[in-house]
Amino acid sequence: MTDELPSKTQRKKQMLALQDLGAELVALNEDQLMAMALPDTLHDAVLEARRISKFEARRRQLQYIGKLMRTIDPEPVRARIDAWKTKSREHTAQLHLIERWRERLLADDAALGELVVSYPHADAQQLRALVRNAQREHAANKPPRSYRALFQLLRETLGQRREERGERGEE
Repeated sequence: MTDELPSKTQRKKQMLALQDLGAELVALNEDQLMAMALPDTLHDAVLEARRISKFEARRRQLQYIGKLMRTIDPEPVRARIDAWKTKSREHTAQLHLIERWRERLLADDAALGELVVSYPHADAQQLRALVRNAQREHAANKPPRSYRALFQLLRETLGQRREERGERGEE
């Protein structure tokens, strides 16, 4: 009896997992959905679910999507969605890192030295000028042009180091 069928509880769990995956498909934007290369019936069902606003009708449509998901291998779909989520989390973490550096630079003069040590390719002179200008703008209640420019320069600087690490990791 090694070829036992899954229990009813296990089948329900699998069915609900496929419905949840279907709900994630519904939440994707159009470009991401097109990149999935789903069967036409499943693609149409996902588009239909987006159109439906009534709760019960939407629930039934998600059940239908779950049923259609049983006919395909869900692992590639799940893997691609997870990859997009991971990329989004990494991007958010990168933006938070840039924000922290900008706040440190504006609050502490020694932070510029730390940044240049951590990121040797950073343009210290331009960073120093932007920090000074951003502090002046803040004190004079002017629009934060230098504050934004500092963010852009930090994004380029931190992005270059990330690219260098990625290139070294591939070799």
